[in-house]
Amino acid sequence: MLDTLTLQTATSHSGLLIIIYTMFVAFLLSVTIGITYIKTFRGLSYSRTYVQAVILSSIVAATVVHAIGDSLARGLGMIGALAIIRFRTSFKDPRDILFMFSALAAGIGCGVGAYNVAVVGTLGFVLTALLLHVTPLGQPSTFDGMLRFNINSNDENRHELEALLRKYCKTFVLITLRDMQQGERLDYAYHVKIRKNRETARLLKEMPEKIPSVRGVGLMLQETTVEL
Repeated sequence: MLDTLTLQTATSHSGLLIIIYTMFVAFLLSVTIGITYIKTFRGLSYSRTYVQAVILSSIVAATVVHAIGDSLARGLGMIGALAIIRFRTSFKDPRDILFMFSALAAGIGCGVGAYNVAVVGTLGFVLTALLLHVTPLGQPSTFDGMLRFNINSNDENRHELEALLRKYCKTFVLITLRDMQQGERLDYAYHVKIRKNRETARLLKEMPEKIPSVRGVGLMLQETTVEL
């Protein structure tokens, strides 16, 4: 069965319309992959430049493959040219490597004219990534972030602390407790999971009201996606 979307791109006299079509399809597929990466990302921050690199890599791959075509000499020359470039970028998350490979695969598929393969493969990758994101395999960690503050060691309202945390947090675990100012103050650090429909701003505002000696209140949420 003939590929209904396949256009002849391997010859040395490919039309301008075919080239534009190839770049456009590669761009759409890579944008889909980039948006999926953003939607399924979990962590303290994502790299905007990485998302842009995922989109651009598909265009580059389609251009290179389209330029090589069926020419063995071009292929060997391109391999030699790319061997000169030394890529030193390291990926901290194996998931980032897979998204980059997916964009490259989409670009290569468009470059050789296998548009059906590129589209179906990209859609399969995107749907699988979204499925893993919403299933137990991709559920977030037990805790949303870290709550840190310090209070006077002789504050009579310290017993209000646990009640306040139970009010706003679904779960909370004390991870560090240390002395400050020669034992005059205590520094607390909690892993917390905020309850649904509870505003974190209310928690930060209510703590000084319940515990007057509290100082240095800070809440770092894991779901924040602002680039650092």
